[in-house]
Amino acid sequence: MRAHRGFTLVELMIIVALLGIMAAIVIPEFGSNTSEARTSALNSDLAAIRKQIELYRYHHQEQLPAAAGETGPDFIRRMTTKTDGTGGVGTEFGPYFLRMPTNPFNDLDTVRVGNAAAGANTHGWRFDPATGEFQADDNIDADHNGIPDHVGL
Repeated sequence: MRAHRGFTLVELMIIVALLGIMAAIVIPEFGSNTSEARTSALNSDLAAIRKQIELYRYHHQEQLPAAAGETGPDFIRRMTTKTDGTGGVGTEFGPYFLRMPTNPFNDLDTVRVGNAAAGANTHGWRFDPATGEFQADDNIDADHNGIPDHVGL
C-alpha cells in the first residue's frame, strides 16, 4: 500500500482561495476599528488639552498659553514647563502636561498658533489665541464634503 504524503495541488488551491475570501471579509473590519480608535484617541486628547488650557487660563489671570504673534513652541513651552503668574519660566504653576500629544491622524505633535481655520495638516494641532479654541489640524475628509472631519471636534 502506498502512503499518502501531503496535499494535492487542487487541495492547496482550495485552501488558498478560502483564506483569500476570509481575508477579504476580515480586513475591512479591522480598518474601521482602527479609524474608530483613532477618533476616540483624538477626542480624548482634545478634551484633556482643553481642560488644561482652562486651568492655565485660571492660574494666569485669564491669559491664554499663547498670544497673537507667538508660535507653537511658545504654546508648548508654557503648557509643558513650570511657569509663573505671567507665563514666564517659574515654579508656581504647571506643567499642565508632560509632552504634547501626537494627533493620531497625521502623527504630528506640533501646534500652529493663529486664527486661520483648522485643516491645514501642517501641524498636529491648531490654537487660536483670540478665542482660545484648540483643534486638530489634520485634513482628514472621510465623507468628501470639502470640510476636514475633525474641525468641529
